[in-house]
Amino acid sequence: MNPERTKCLLVDDTEENLIALEALLRRDGLEILTARSGSEALELLLVHEVALALLDVQMPDMDGFELAELMRGTERTKHVPIIFVTAGARDPQRVFKGYETGAVDFLFKPIDPHMLKSKADVFFELDGQRRELSNALRLNEMFVGILGHDLRNPLGAILTAAQLLEPQISDAKDLRTLRRMMSAGQRMTDMIEQLLDLTRARLGGGLGFVRVRKRLDVANLIQRTLEELRDAHPEKEIVVECSGDGTTAGDPDRLLQLFSNVVANALHHGAPGAAVRVEVEGRDAEILTRVRNLGVIPADVLPTIFDPFRGRRRTSSNSRGLGLGLFIAQQIAMAHGGDVSVESTEAAATVFTVRLPRRSVRLKRADAERTRKVLIVDDDESIRESLCEAFEEEGYEAATASNGREALERLADGQSRPDVVILDLVLPVMDGGRVYRAMQTDPVLARIPVIISTSNPTRAPTGVVVIPKPLKLDRLLDAVDRLWTRDVI
Repeated sequence: MNPERTKCLLVDDTEENLIALEALLRRDGLEILTARSGSEALELLLVHEVALALLDVQMPDMDGFELAELMRGTERTKHVPIIFVTAGARDPQRVFKGYETGAVDFLFKPIDPHMLKSKADVFFELDGQRRELSNALRLNEMFVGILGHDLRNPLGAILTAAQLLEPQISDAKDLRTLRRMMSAGQRMTDMIEQLLDLTRARLGGGLGFVRVRKRLDVANLIQRTLEELRDAHPEKEIVVECSGDGTTAGDPDRLLQLFSNVVANALHHGAPGAAVRVEVEGRDAEILTRVRNLGVIPADVLPTIFDPFRGRRRTSSNSRGLGLGLFIAQQIAMAHGGDVSVESTEAAATVFTVRLPRRSVRLKRADAERTRKVLIVDDDESIRESLCEAFEEEGYEAATASNGREALERLADGQSRPDVVILDLVLPVMDGGRVYRAMQTDPVLARIPVIISTSNPTRAPTGVVVIPKPLKLDRLLDAVDRLWTRDVI
């Protein structure tokens, strides 16, 4: 795979100026994008991530200041460094206005070539370091996920063997030793699952946190959560109050994990002897769950309370987890379209609030003649499994392929040919782009709609539906459902 190139955007309404700037900045590994107007620049910024933008101040229709304000007002471009280039006089008011719109520097024409290169090099180097750090973090998270996945099988075998030995041991001392081993093994299992959840959150955009959408009652989930936690904390008092309609649609197992993490945190950190209160309030558009305990989170910890591993650093050494519980709870809520927030003061104590939108279960469309078929092509096993389960829950017949060649083999099979293909672009053996081109050369396969799932939408073929990674499950399900509804399939 070719390394990603650093990109620089030059915006000037005069062609000669663009040519001169491009000649000064040209070097290996740098892709230069040029625009003759602000509107052209905005179109380029929609599909390219740039390390630096050099904007001419004086342009017709939209000047450099106006373009900078639009860039700063858009999430995708608000952090792009901007250097203004102007032939105007060194008016302090204009310079101040430039910095006010987000510029990092001003260059006045005629431009000193050495100054331009040295200033631009700083941002190009920073962009390269940012991409290297991003790739390193991604590889680290992939390693954690793979390690956790591979550790589950041998650890599971150890726990199973210990369970088989338990009824055969009569000596009290040996039995205590075995049970300590089983407890430690279960603790390791919980930690591995947390590491896998961390990887799902980082690499999968929370995809693994919502595998199904079922009708559920939040109040019932809270009761199940408390039944489990009361056994582990018999000395703690838990008070529950429920009001309104708590029904919505979501993944009950994941939401049970969310509430368990939040309530367990309140039980662990609450003041000794004080009750933990759980309130469920069903509103018209959302369901609120408040978990209140008499304890105060230090002010310096509060801003980072949901950061991964933060809980481990702030709690005692006998904590059973890795400090990922609240982080995972927040990711599960976000995957359901909600959030988790916290307030903590001496007067009001600590309150965690879980907000979940009220959703109905997606209606499954019955087809009198056949079941809808979807082919999921992705080299990430967890993504394949999660999407497969989600589509099967929606009434689809789902098949998967882990590389491009396997995908084409499945497409060539007339009996199992899918109605829609969800295609990743970065695949082993044969990449997704080649798979798509091969499909277009076959009159039958060319009629099958393709949804491209990719972390780099600019690489997607024209004319296809593109859903960027990290994937959002609802958005993907809606896209496939629209294709079906419009009789494209």
